[in-house]
Amino acid sequence: MKFLFIVQGEGRGHFTQAITLEEMLLKNGHEVVEILVGKSSSRSLPGFFNRSIKAPVKRFISPNFLPTAQNKRVSLSRSIAYNLLHLPDYINSMLYIKQRIQESGADVVINFYELLTGLTYTFLRPRVPYVCIGHQYLFLHKDFEFPKTNPLGLFMLRLFTRLTSIRASKRLALSFSRMSDDEGANVKVVPPLLRREVFSLHPEQGDYIHGYMVNSGYADSIISYNNTHPRIPMHFFWDKPDAAEEMKVTDTLSFHTLNDVDFLKYMNGCKAYASTAGFESICEAMYLGKPVMMVPVHIEQDCNAYDAARVGAGVVDDSFNLDNLLEFSKDYVPNRSFVHWVNSCERALLEELEDKIDQHTFFAIPALSNYF
Repeated sequence: MKFLFIVQGEGRGHFTQAITLEEMLLKNGHEVVEILVGKSSSRSLPGFFNRSIKAPVKRFISPNFLPTAQNKRVSLSRSIAYNLLHLPDYINSMLYIKQRIQESGADVVINFYELLTGLTYTFLRPRVPYVCIGHQYLFLHKDFEFPKTNPLGLFMLRLFTRLTSIRASKRLALSFSRMSDDEGANVKVVPPLLRREVFSLHPEQGDYIHGYMVNSGYADSIISYNNTHPRIPMHFFWDKPDAAEEMKVTDTLSFHTLNDVDFLKYMNGCKAYASTAGFESICEAMYLGKPVMMVPVHIEQDCNAYDAARVGAGVVDDSFNLDNLLEFSKDYVPNRSFVHWVNSCERALLEELEDKIDQHTFFAIPALSNYF
């Protein structure tokens, strides 16, 4: 079969999932003909993606979430205003997506949570069926447990998730734990999609804290913590544009730009891991038996953090107060059932993708009551 990927360009999780799925498909005799990646003025393709991916990559302008002035949490009002101003660009992108789907010769499109994919299939109706992959589709599952948070925010999150997958043949929800499928929501629950490099690692117990922050505004709080705890070594990765490959702040604190090899090297040898609650890196930490601190930057990550804490991954905080992480790590016990669950990923995903995908299995938008 020939596959075309469409990847949301926010963060690192969708990129690593796309790399892993491409390797898996190629190994099993399939072909990835093209990869379309959403871009904006604040996004750049990480170097590890360009080095690892095999299929030709093309870019298109896509919606973007803007942070607050402090560059920490997402600002909903700023994001809405920004994206409304760029509607003409997004319409052109949808036309481009349809054109690439038709001209690529793909049998199936794989959507990694890109909004414009769902809108393209809603308004322009490409004939090639598509499958959605992402942990976010678990938010549509009838048995998913949500944190106690803003009901409007949850409504918007579930609405956005549905919009990314309108008329999809399947929604494959990556999950921290096993759950039954939700046929009513067209959700199939599958294991996390981790990079093959993770499976070859032999975890070590170092003395430093490893971390990742999607918004560089949290750097101040990390520097502040280092000033009061100068004996605790820390290595944090960030997405700051034009930053040096490694910025050594003090003898015990360094900031690094995203690099797949270095990121996993530091994850493998760390004492504990602190992040802004992205699903992918939490899974990598859990697989390697590392305790985690999660500092969510938007409501999606609030849900990630709540779900990860529920299965024993770590603690949730609203700032990088690393004392809480170190305290949690004293009694941390790795979740071995999670490792077995992840190890079954390739078989589970291939069964879903090689199964007959119905070109005419299209799903309408449900009643508003279903979003709550």
